[in-house]
Amino acid sequence: MASNRDTLILPSGRVISRTTADAAADWLTLLMSGEAGDEQQRQWQQWRQAHVDHEAAWQHVESVTGRMKSLERAPAYAALSSYGASDRPSSPARRRATRMLLWGGLATGAGLLASHTGTWQPTLADCRSGTGEQRNFTLEDGTRLTLNTDSAVDLRFDTNQRRIVLVAGEIMVATGHGPGLTDPRPLWVATAEGSIRSLGTRFTVRQHAERTSVAVLESAVEVSPWSGSGSARLLHAGERTQFSRNAVEAPRPADEHADAWARGQLVADEQRLDDFLAELGRYRPGVLRVDPHIAGLRISGVFPLADTDRILATLPSVLPVRVQWRTRFWATVVPAE
Repeated sequence: MASNRDTLILPSGRVISRTTADAAADWLTLLMSGEAGDEQQRQWQQWRQAHVDHEAAWQHVESVTGRMKSLERAPAYAALSSYGASDRPSSPARRRATRMLLWGGLATGAGLLASHTGTWQPTLADCRSGTGEQRNFTLEDGTRLTLNTDSAVDLRFDTNQRRIVLVAGEIMVATGHGPGLTDPRPLWVATAEGSIRSLGTRFTVRQHAERTSVAVLESAVEVSPWSGSGSARLLHAGERTQFSRNAVEAPRPADEHADAWARGQLVADEQRLDDFLAELGRYRPGVLRVDPHIAGLRISGVFPLADTDRILATLPSVLPVRVQWRTRFWATVVPAE
């Protein structure tokens, strides 16, 4: 499996390998050099059709070079490299310069992971929330967007589509309705694993490590993994699923409290203590741990997310546990004495 540093995140949210990105840059270098004959043109088309990631990479290439339409072929090619005409058109130096132009501004997979720790996300995201914070946004088309704790999205709205790129965390999307809010452009949410097309609906999307989860609260969505081999799946109100880049799991009944976080609540229904604390840990800074001997205890209740310290303070009243505080930001739940 490729490491996170070997991948790039396209503006659409799609993740491609550096190998694919480099190949696309090499093809552009050759095509703009004037050295490509009919056979090279045929091979280029075959490469584009060989994998969905190849075509996605080439679409990015066209979006970058499209911004240079005012330049003629030769000047445009010269602008792709600081080496000018003194280099052979297909030289390694020129290929490296072309790669930098095409891909230098994109985040790597490692950058995407760093967004979860807050080092990358606050600077680059169009909309973001802090740890323990829920924020509401109304987009230009009337869509209501709610960000859960430590979340970030980028917005890609143009004349043909509306695309919300989930960089990190969890969101709830409610499409705009009412007079003047009808928009013919499709609305998509893109994640590292695929895309979700809204069909006039309200739904939640959460980015996990190497998977995405979706729950539909109203109407329906269409879920499509990035891999061309994975088929799209329709998800109706009251259903949830999760998917990787290659496949979408069969729908299951959605948790009736799937949007509780948007109301500032954490709801547990006979939930394992370790799972409960892992979820609670998303809403508070620092370290929150549990002794393995009590990890399997079950907890139920509705807890206000506005005060996570208070939630921890109530645990000994409902379970045989106590909370050890090493610092204000380091707590461990252990068996009661």
